Amino acid sequence: MSTDLLTTITRPMASEQTDDSEQGWDRWLLLIVLLLVALGLIMLYSSSAVMAEQRMGGHLVLLQNQLQKVVLGMVLLTGALCVDYRWYKRMIYPMLIGTVVLLVLVLIPGIGIIQNGAQRWFSLGGMSFQPAEVAKVTAVMYLAYSVSKKGKRMGSFTIGFVPHLLVIGFMVGLLMLQPDFGSSVMLLALMMILLFVSGAKLSYLFMFTLTGAVGAYFAISGSEYRMKRILAFLDPWSHRQDIGYQISESLIAIGASGLYGRGLGNGTGKLGYVPELWNDFIGTIIAEELGIFGIVFLAGLFALLVWRGLRIAFRCDDPFGMYLAFGITAMFGLQAMANLWVVTGMLPTKGLTLPLVSFGGSSMIMGLFAIGVLLNISRNAPDHWELEREERDGERLERRWEKKREKIMRSRDRRR
Repeated sequence: MSTDLLTTITRPMASEQTDDSEQGWDRWLLLIVLLLVALGLIMLYSSSAVMAEQRMGGHLVLLQNQLQKVVLGMVLLTGALCVDYRWYKRMIYPMLIGTVVLLVLVLIPGIGIIQNGAQRWFSLGGMSFQPAEVAKVTAVMYLAYSVSKKGKRMGSFTIGFVPHLLVIGFMVGLLMLQPDFGSSVMLLALMMILLFVSGAKLSYLFMFTLTGAVGAYFAISGSEYRMKRILAFLDPWSHRQDIGYQISESLIAIGASGLYGRGLGNGTGKLGYVPELWNDFIGTIIAEELGIFGIVFLAGLFALLVWRGLRIAFRCDDPFGMYLAFGITAMFGLQAMANLWVVTGMLPTKGLTLPLVSFGGSSMIMGLFAIGVLLNISRNAPDHWELEREERDGERLERRWEKKREKIMRSRDRRR
């Protein structure tokens, strides 16, 4: 890497100062993220220790595995914090091509590995890696770059709508071949949100929503497994012994938690009653052992994360940085909401992890990387709110000194 390129990547803004207001990275956001990761590690151990001892020969196996992913993710977070977010604009198309290559390779027998009937993972040095998590971050970066570049032309159907639909639709098509219905819906939802906030016409978005609903209907009705999930969602108790077992047991565990829960380590769902409790259903054990307070605390942390992310987006004067911050924030907010709605029976079961909390290396690593990018936006993006406030403060101080000077002059005139 040349010196010029390194300078371009890591150079701070000219207006950046050591003072937090001008403009230090968002330390509150990092604290929220660390609390979520710490809560996830604690509850991962509580939910998996019994299973890991019985099946893997050690109660710390899954915790140690997740700690490795957290360390790698923190390395990427630190790196992303140091890399000027505007550098990614140069890398959008190589990143898109690389992501598509990964999504194609995972479908090739012998390269992608099959788990639970889905071919979504690579096996790298004994660790599994899911390219769908890369696709989410890449899609947000591409959309942020594209809509910021088009500007007022976003109202055009052929310029502001069709190109994004083709790119994201192609990625969704590859995800559906795995199949990964949850990640596909997430990508389409992120596209719709970013197109909406960037000025795409509501009529286009409305028509696409209707078309997408029809497509989702056929995708669900054409799959016996997905139809069973819908039936289990509508009436889990009638399907408690088969497809509705996981959600019904989750509801039982949550219902028995009460205000304060059973106490940390005292949950019964981890004794084999709730499958994948440390993964997609980690919210269940948080509610069961920590009670309503625990689940409210968890939801509150995600609400604070979304607030800090939106704050970064709205305070950013650079269109690319604003849309990128908004997209990353929406990615965390939507996935957290979808996961918590699933474990409480408000949505059909789907394979979406709870970001920064659930067991899962790909989700943790890419999630922490995305947080690093968001922190860099808070650090390097011009903050027009702060600049306007400082300008007003300067004008106010100047008027104050002018009044004081006039008062001194009048006092001198009276003495004469």
